[in-house]
Amino acid sequence: MTHNRYPLLLAFVLVSAYALHAQGEPESEGVVRVASLVYADGKTSVCFSSHFLDIVRRESDINVDSGFTPIELGSEALFDFPFAVMTGEGAFTLSDEEIEHLGDYLDRGGFLLASAGCSNGPWDRSFRKVLERLGVAESLQPVGLEHPVFHTLYDIDRVDLRKQRTAEPMLGLERGGRLSLLYSPLGLNDTGRAGGGCCCCGGNEIRNATQINANLLVYALTE
Repeated sequence: MTHNRYPLLLAFVLVSAYALHAQGEPESEGVVRVASLVYADGKTSVCFSSHFLDIVRRESDINVDSGFTPIELGSEALFDFPFAVMTGEGAFTLSDEEIEHLGDYLDRGGFLLASAGCSNGPWDRSFRKVLERLGVAESLQPVGLEHPVFHTLYDIDRVDLRKQRTAEPMLGLERGGRLSLLYSPLGLNDTGRAGGGCCCCGGNEIRNATQINANLLVYALTE
């Protein structure tokens, strides 16, 4: 495990100067807040574990809020958050306004972690349609374990699956030379730590999701 490879003490400065904050300052100055997107008329996920936020707070100098903040995808408040999680299960369709906001969010420097909850097929297909509507589907590329995103807080050399088989590649979108979106068709939700009776019933969940998600947050705030 690698700690503090990047200048994490400056992370809160980077966040406070973030281009996204042109719309307004966070409620708690110097505290990084992570958005959990609410979309498609109330769709979201209560089973995406926020445990990785505690890991980042404990293992780095980033002062991150310990829980997610639910944010409507179509809300202007989205632009106050440098990092957002979009997940869930079942088919969905985003409104034109939600598509526009998501595109603006990525263009303005936001980082989106998207994952099909418990490897849910209908959600995966719906999210790929979102990428098509954004006009970025052709720009997505596989993100291999050699990418810096897997070597920030932890050195990750394998994707540990709940069901032993070859992992489908995670897909990434770059903006300005940095990763701005990472999508996994397999579950990065880490339901075992989510509580509330959450169960990844039959899904091919990624067992080391906590470490991967922690790395993604550190990357988003320091690259």
